[in-house]
Amino acid sequence: MSKPSKNSVRAKKHLGQHFLTDENIAKRIADTLQGTGYNQVLEIGPGTGVLTKYLLKKDYKLSVIDLDEESIDYLKAHYNELEANIIYGDFLKYSLEELFNNKPTAIIGNFPYNISSQIVFKTLENKHLIPEFSGMFQKEVAERICSHEGSKIYGILSVLTQVFYDAEYLFTVPPHVFNPPPKVDSGVLRLTRKENLELNCSEKMLYRVVKTAFQQRRKTLRNSLKPLQLSDAFREDPILTKRPEQLSPQAFVELTRKIEIDLQNA
Repeated sequence: MSKPSKNSVRAKKHLGQHFLTDENIAKRIADTLQGTGYNQVLEIGPGTGVLTKYLLKKDYKLSVIDLDEESIDYLKAHYNELEANIIYGDFLKYSLEELFNNKPTAIIGNFPYNISSQIVFKTLENKHLIPEFSGMFQKEVAERICSHEGSKIYGILSVLTQVFYDAEYLFTVPPHVFNPPPKVDSGVLRLTRKENLELNCSEKMLYRVVKTAFQQRRKTLRNSLKPLQLSDAFREDPILTKRPEQLSPQAFVELTRKIEIDLQNA
């Protein structure tokens, strides 16, 4: 298979993406999907298909989406069996109900660094459609998503992802296996949706509580959650003496439920 053109490489670099050139790593990433509860898979940012060709060997109904026109042309020229499922466009702007035909679909990819967090948030918004998600991020982002309470890198993305998905950091990928090489290591992770999850609080309020808490992560929750206008009685709850990074995702769910009850009684 021919290499991408210099123009295509420059375009991908501008988009925050780098071409993976190591076939063994591409195969390892393709193997991260477990294939439980779905047969549709969407690959984001396929580039010239180094990961795509391994996904095509599996028993999936595969679609790919890319914002780089040269990559789209390359895929159409080299993957005839995929042509009907090659989408030229911005994943972040699509309705996933329409894109997935309202069917369970896994997401995989070598994600552009500059929109990787947005891809995760869009996945969370559409979690009812996405039972599994795996792929490559900048290492520090992958580690943040998978980090646990007590870690300095634990934050909004960690909590909200892990409320709804089991997050696993799988392996690290060095810069030299990319063209052009990024300046940092990459990390591959897998998210597996928690089935039969009963949240027991408003999802909208959960997002508000988590984001408000981490806006001032060094303060105690009693201080960082002041914008929510909690009652004086509730402000004496022992949980509010902790800092946000000390609470597990489930503890944030329980805190949100307590706050909802407090606001209802106000």
